[in-house]
Parts: sequence; C-alpha cells; structure tokens
Amino acid sequence: MTNEKESTKDFIAELRQNRADRIESLKNTISELNPEAMLADGFDDSLAGYDSHGRAIYFADSIIQTLIERDGMESEEAMEYFSFNIECAFVGDYTPIYMWEE
Repeated sequence: MTNEKESTKDFIAELRQNRADRIESLKNTISELNPEAMLADGFDDSLAGYDSHGRAIYFADSIIQTLIERDGMESEEAMEYFSFNIECAFVGDYTPIYMWEE
C-alpha cells in the first residue's frame, strides 16, 4: 500500500510540474509574440493560451474559482469582483481576453 501511495504522490507531483511548465511556456511564447501583451497577475493557473495578436487568453470561470478558493470570496462576490475589477479593466490594446467555458 505504501508503494501505491508514493506512486500516486509522484504522479500528482509530475502532473503539477507539467502544468507549471506548460504555463511558463505559454507565458514565454506570449511575450515573444507580443512584448506589449499584458498578463493578469496572480492568475497563471487560469491562462488558456493566446490569440493571433499575442494577447493572453484566460478562463474566466477559473479566475472566479481562484478568487473563491484563494481569496475566500463567496461565489457572488467573486463574480462581481471579476466583472468590475478584472474583466472590465482596459489596460491598452493588448489587454488580456477572458473567455467563458460552456
């Protein structure tokens, strides 16, 4: 049973490292494509990709979930915070894009 637990822990650690590597690679690609692209601070785990202009694309649902889990917000509070402070913030032509998953 101990080997099984260790194997599971190793697998989870590997998945987390792969995710971190993918996010870092995405961030590097975005900055290479468009050095002026803006990133949403504190929401790397919500980074989905980029568009043809090198603008960062984030999963809106994931950002809201981060606000709930990390910042202790209630669901409605997190949605309102996202809407007014993140989604509507225009910081130039390369402001991140926020997409909703269905």
